Formats: sequence, C-alpha cells, structure tokens
Amino acid sequence: MKFYFPDSQDQVSPTFNFITEEHSPYRVRQRDDKYAHEILEPLPYDGLLVSKAIVDGSVKGAGKYSMPQRERLYRLGVTRYFRLPEEVVTLGDCGAFNYVDEEFPPYTIDEVLNFYERCGFHSGISIDHVIFGYDAKVSDEDVSPAWKKRREISLQYAADFYEAVERRGGKIEPVGAAQGWSPASYADSVRRLQDMGYERIALGGMVPLKTPDILACLKEIKQVRWPTTQLHLLGITRVTSMEEFALHGVTSFDSTSPFRQSFMDDRNNYHTTDESYTAIRVPQVDGNPALKRRVLAGEVSQTKAKLAERECMKRLRAFDQGSETADRAIEILGEYERLVEPDKKKSKLSAYRTTLEAKPWKSCKCTLCTAHGIEIAIFRGSERNKRRGFHNLSVFATKMHHIKHPLGQEN
Repeated sequence: MKFYFPDSQDQVSPTFNFITEEHSPYRVRQRDDKYAHEILEPLPYDGLLVSKAIVDGSVKGAGKYSMPQRERLYRLGVTRYFRLPEEVVTLGDCGAFNYVDEEFPPYTIDEVLNFYERCGFHSGISIDHVIFGYDAKVSDEDVSPAWKKRREISLQYAADFYEAVERRGGKIEPVGAAQGWSPASYADSVRRLQDMGYERIALGGMVPLKTPDILACLKEIKQVRWPTTQLHLLGITRVTSMEEFALHGVTSFDSTSPFRQSFMDDRNNYHTTDESYTAIRVPQVDGNPALKRRVLAGEVSQTKAKLAERECMKRLRAFDQGSETADRAIEILGEYERLVEPDKKKSKLSAYRTTLEAKPWKSCKCTLCTAHGIEIAIFRGSERNKRRGFHNLSVFATKMHHIKHPLGQEN
C-alpha cells in the first residue's frame, strides 16, 4: 500500500533554536528549510501529491506558492524542486475541492497536462468535479440532476484527458478520476474509465463517507474491476480498514490527516504505533491572541505570565532529563493553563500527565524524536508542531507498510 503526502509547502528549519525560539539570521527558507523526507529515516511516505490549485491558484484566488516558488517549480521540475529521493514517486492533481462551487472545472485539458508535463510528474489525475452527496439507495430516476451532470463532466474530461496523454506520447501515467453518489454509480464510473484505457483509477469525493459506505463502493467496484486495475483513494485515512481496502484493489491513497492532527486535533497530537497522546500546550505569551488581549486589558500581568511560561519550559526540559518530577511539571502547567484560559471548563492536565508518564518520545527511534526529545511533544509554534506532524507521518508510514496484500487477493 503506497502512501502519498499532499504538499502544502510544509517545511521545518534546521537553524531553529528551541531555547531562544529564534532562527538563524542567515536562514534562507527555500535553501535551508527541510521537507519531511529530508530529515526522517526511513522515508515517511512513498509519494508526493501536488495540486495545480495549490501551485497556480484557482477561482478562489492565489495558491500557496509565491511567484518565485511557482517559477522555480516549473523550472526545476517536481523531483528537483522538492529534492526528492529517487524512490519517492509523484502524482499531480487539479485540486477539485478548490472549485467545487463552480458549474464547470476552471481548467482545460491542455492547461492541466502542461502543468503535469512541465513539472515532470510520474502520474497525473484527470480533471474531475466533486459530487457532494451520497445515497446508496437512490434510483436513477430520482437522483439529483446536478450529481448526474458532475459525474458526466468528470467522465468526459477523463476521456479527453486520456486521448491527450496518448497524443502527446504518454509522458505521464494517466490516472482516471471516478466520481459517484452510490456504490452502483462509482462502479459504473470505474467500468467506463477502464473502457477508455485507464489502468489506474482515483476514487474522489469519498472523504465525507463512513467506512462501511466506502467498503460498499469498493465491493461493488470489484464486480467490474479488471484484475490489473489499481485503485487510489483520494484523501482517505482509515488505518484500521486499509488492509480490507487493499483486498478490494486499493494500492495507494493520499492524506494529510496524520500531519494535521499534530496541531489541529484537540487531543490526539502525538502518535505511536499503538496509542495517541495529547501534546503539552505551552503557548507563547507574545504569540497567543487571547492572552495578549487579556494582558492589554489589564486582566493578567504580562510579567507573571512570562515567568509562568518560562517555568513551564524549564520544568518540562528538566523532567525530560530526569531532574524534575511529573507532579512539579503538572503543577506549573496548571498555573499557566488557568492564566491563559481562566474560563476553560475541561482541563487537559490529566491528558498531560498521561503523556509525561508514558514519555513516548523516549522510545521513538525517528530522527526527530531522537534529536529533540520532549520538544516534539510540546504544542508551541510551527517549528515544534510541524516536527510532531512529520513524526506522525513516519509512524503512519510504518503502519501502512505492513499492508502488503497482492492486488485482488481474497480473504
């Protein structure tokens, strides 16, 4: 099972000083900052997915790339731009979620193929239009006309895309995008894409679906899927079900969830192969908007807040070194939590204690945890949070690499 990580320009700086919270004054981000695959061993993903909407922008506005970054990507190509090892494969897509409100996708076939070929992707997904709706029992007569239209748009673009790839000499592997609103409609999309010539098909629009619904679609697709057809799940992360997905022809998927959980999830921030732990929040006084407002309003002494913040970091580092107790660390964390969020109804101190007592960073062998220790488990600024996200990717990749069922094997 191959895991692709969608790019969103996430890097960390090797020059960052965790004690002073500062970068080197000579830092140049594009040159010096590192991607996950440059600082983790083994590699945290098998492939990188890059969206045209992220690079070039869409109807919603500019993408996440600055003009110099965009020009550099087109000049160097995706492999050199990201400094990718030879074994990391690349997949381009259009970023359909960025134009979901439009009647038609905003790109032409030539625009998309130019993006894929100029950037040197190994594979590229055909233009599709997301269907936001699912009803396994709806009849063909009662199905929404808008859903039908979007599926036909996706299939027509797929047919034109495949022909264009062939006409240009097959410089990339074409991946057909299948949309649907039910097991039957997804299966029909796969059948038609196979008839066009696609040997690899990406299933889109499944992110909101529950796992039983995804499995129902895969089982229906299996009835029409050719033995050599490989399936890719767009944006799906269901660790406990991936083995079963593999039995129905899924050979790859992409997701940012393990990375984003490091700073977006309320509690499951630091992952291990068996558990998830809550990162210990020590917000910066000068960087926390709520606390800054309270300081400016005279509700909190800035001096007192900064002293508590520094003491939290001091005791956590001392705990990591074995010269401080968990009780003492929890004590100051409680004081600071009450300063930062005095009206908070549910404290995280119990979760923090679980994290401290388990010390998961001590047993982790990834290069980041080995180098930075408890800093990885502290929720505080993007340099720590992204490193924790990179750590999560490495754990996730380890889990996925245990799934090695051959294509089409039965239970």
